[in-house]
Amino acid sequence: MTRFCPDIRFDVASAVSQGRRDNQEDALLVDAPIGADVGFAVLADGMGGHAAGEFASKIAVTEVLSELKFRSTNVASFRRQAPAALRAAALSANACIARQVREHAGMRGMGTTLVALALMRDRAFWVSVGDSPLYLFRAGQLTRLNEVHSLAPQIDLMVRTGQMTEAAGRWHPDRDCLTSVVGGGNIERMDLPTTPLQLTDGDILLVASDGIETLTRRQLQSFLRSHAHMDSAEIAHRLLLAVESLDDPEQDNVALSVIRVLAPRHMCLADAGPRNAAAAPVEARSLELMVARWFQRLGALFRPRRLSSARGDPR
Repeated sequence: MTRFCPDIRFDVASAVSQGRRDNQEDALLVDAPIGADVGFAVLADGMGGHAAGEFASKIAVTEVLSELKFRSTNVASFRRQAPAALRAAALSANACIARQVREHAGMRGMGTTLVALALMRDRAFWVSVGDSPLYLFRAGQLTRLNEVHSLAPQIDLMVRTGQMTEAAGRWHPDRDCLTSVVGGGNIERMDLPTTPLQLTDGDILLVASDGIETLTRRQLQSFLRSHAHMDSAEIAHRLLLAVESLDDPEQDNVALSVIRVLAPRHMCLADAGPRNAAAAPVEARSLELMVARWFQRLGALFRPRRLSSARGDPR
């Protein structure tokens, strides 16, 4: 039997919205060239005052991406050690922020969330710290892949157990209080799976800052169901419009990257063979006829020709 092999490629687009704030504490860098063996998306959402938060997020994405690019120059080695490389990149960004805090007193207290996604053909690894979400949309269902390092899970548990109303839980003032950040000190919690996510044709990965959560999970899932057929640039653009259309006066800035997984189907040459027994004779006969006609035409080109007669006989 013929085995059909996925030739994974990625359709990637990013978008940033300023929301209702003048500052931009979100930072996003994506490096996923067409045909490359490895691609990256790195997002950080800073905190600690406008200037300090923006500085922390930019340090994080720049340091993490440069570290990952350096380590992925040997692709085979990087694939074997992706989780270790992602961890090292996060720690490198943390150390860089620590140096800045030591040297600049005004930066004290700054920190950032972090999501770094590594794409390798049909596999994805990630590291994350904080509450910036990484979503997978597959077969009509939306799933959050990374852990939430904030008080939100505890508040949601209180809602589920009846200790708090749903409305009170959603708008609780401590909901976004982070329990782990990249801020130069100890990183209390780090989400770093050692087993990769296996990607399949039609998957959509969404890396975003928490401003995207102005949309409920159900609203976001419904949006992706309606727009999954579009390219990533259109999805990203319309997703920002959907957030802005809610007209939330407390709307935070939003940075996001949409990654569509595309796997055109083709036969692996190593396994080439008939798709079914009935089709085999037809395909073989078609190939024989094509070859025979090609040789016939080739022979006609080089066959010795007699001089044309007065009647114009081409023979």
